[in-house]
Amino acid sequence: MDPEDSINVLGETLAVCGTDPVTGFFRDGHCNTCAADQGSHTVCAIMTKEFLAYSKYVGNDLSTPRPEFGFVGLTPGDPWCLCAGRFLQAADEGCGPKVNLAATHKRALDIVPLDILKEHAL
Repeated sequence: MDPEDSINVLGETLAVCGTDPVTGFFRDGHCNTCAADQGSHTVCAIMTKEFLAYSKYVGNDLSTPRPEFGFVGLTPGDPWCLCAGRFLQAADEGCGPKVNLAATHKRALDIVPLDILKEHAL
């Protein structure tokens, strides 16, 4: 299970998304991905109150701590490697979070058009 090349949506070296809490499919702070990452955790999103409420509403509660999984729960302002499909869904509903393009993996473009990512860029 080796990660794909660490290239962002701008064609540059993938920047760190977040380390407090540590994020990423590989829990290395980067939105790296591989064939086993079926959710495509490739969008470096900055959590907002609106997005966290939306995510909980659609069945993925990211704000409640889950100590049994070592998950502290996210708060507004936290960076998180978000599933590309969930980002696109939230963007379509008008509550897409901000995006760190330098830390968003190029594989996100398989699901989310670059112009939509840029609309939500920091």
